[in-house]
Amino acid sequence: MYHFGYTLPPCQPHHEGSRFAAQAPLRGPSAPHLHLCSAAGYAVVMVPLDIISDPICPWCYIGKARLETALTGREDLFDLRWRTFQLNPEMPAEGMDRKSYLDAKFGADAAKRFYTRIAQEAEAAGLSVRFDLINRTPSTIDAHRLIRWSRTDGAQDRVVNALFRKYFEEGEDISSHAVLVDAAREAGMDPALVQRLLAGEADRDDVREEDKLSREMGVTGVPTFIIDGRYVLQGAQESATWVRVIDELSAIAQ
Repeated sequence: MYHFGYTLPPCQPHHEGSRFAAQAPLRGPSAPHLHLCSAAGYAVVMVPLDIISDPICPWCYIGKARLETALTGREDLFDLRWRTFQLNPEMPAEGMDRKSYLDAKFGADAAKRFYTRIAQEAEAAGLSVRFDLINRTPSTIDAHRLIRWSRTDGAQDRVVNALFRKYFEEGEDISSHAVLVDAAREAGMDPALVQRLLAGEADRDDVREEDKLSREMGVTGVPTFIIDGRYVLQGAQESATWVRVIDELSAIAQ
């Protein structure tokens, strides 16, 4: 496994049991699927980009925005696949009061400093986050189920965008089935079907299993980006870093 040398502290799970090594082996294909597009004059990386993320992780939202900036005009470089990681796998279905959650996790003063920095980074990335509107920290298992289903409809990136926006910019509770159905509708999915699926247990165990697999692979914080099952970047990388990564992958392809 090759690990790029760019790091930024990712969101850490509120879970004391994580003891997996950060460099645990990741299984992938035997060779990168890299091709050059000489007509366009830049490298095209025809590989999947797995993004291990949680829709309540602010660094994941920032990391997505930075990646999109780097991909402006080159949106076909990666096949994005959003993967499950729950920052709070033991969170009850009803969630919990956000202030209580932050005070328990960081302490009141540290939480204020931490989220002031995040708000500044988000603004620099072109995002408008409203932490003041968020009253509860939700369970994200149903949000991850929706993200999983949206892959089938080719709507995964649109659903992820909708969930990030609803939570970080509008302060909505993304454990609410009504909010999730609305996100699905916005993304072009069948809202009636999504509502029926959410009412049942479809893929709940699969989401938990994918979360477990992420931890077993060595993921202890998000976002984590895995390119072609072998190249790993951790944290909300700057756009300039992504450009360098693309250049490095192009050199490997030659």
